[in-house]
Amino acid sequence: MIENKPFYKKGWFISLAVVVVLLFALIGGFIKSANSMATSEQGVEEQLGQVQTVLQRRADLIPNLVNAVKGQQKQEKSVYSDITKARTQYYNAKNQYNNASSTSDKVNALNTQERSLNILVGSIKEAYPNLASNSNMQTLMVQLEGSENRISVERNRYNQAARAYNDRLVKFPGSLVANMTGHKKVNYFTADSNAQNAPSVNF
Repeated sequence: MIENKPFYKKGWFISLAVVVVLLFALIGGFIKSANSMATSEQGVEEQLGQVQTVLQRRADLIPNLVNAVKGQQKQEKSVYSDITKARTQYYNAKNQYNNASSTSDKVNALNTQERSLNILVGSIKEAYPNLASNSNMQTLMVQLEGSENRISVERNRYNQAARAYNDRLVKFPGSLVANMTGHKKVNYFTADSNAQNAPSVNF
């Protein structure tokens, strides 16, 4: 019995070493996965900011569009009432975006912003169909078309970043890490006939 004790001790140390190595491997994997999720989440937030930027660019064109209309037609109270309401919705959604605590809430706010911008352009289009001869209007149409393209591109890039992030959260062992760290899936921008379709501005 006395001669066998060193062998038992050696086996015990080997088992302990294996446990320690496995523990460090698990901790290292957890940290790596958590850091990867955090980095991916930052990428989603960054791309969401790009969507907000291009929506703001389009919103900045609206006053010029309204001024071009005023220069060609008499002001109609009903049209400008619609424009005022749409502007209010836009800025309310913008404030919701700035105050939102989650990415999904920000996506919903941006959807509302885009819907209000569509109402702005659509109201002017329906009320003033004969503005093709206005050179300023021609320039604005080109700028609006460019803005629509940028919005579409940035939305698609956001969806790609969101897909990569969400994939990390649902695949093992990322799903376990996500539950432990509080990471949650984010919403996508989805096609919607009322809110997402780019309005035609062929006056």
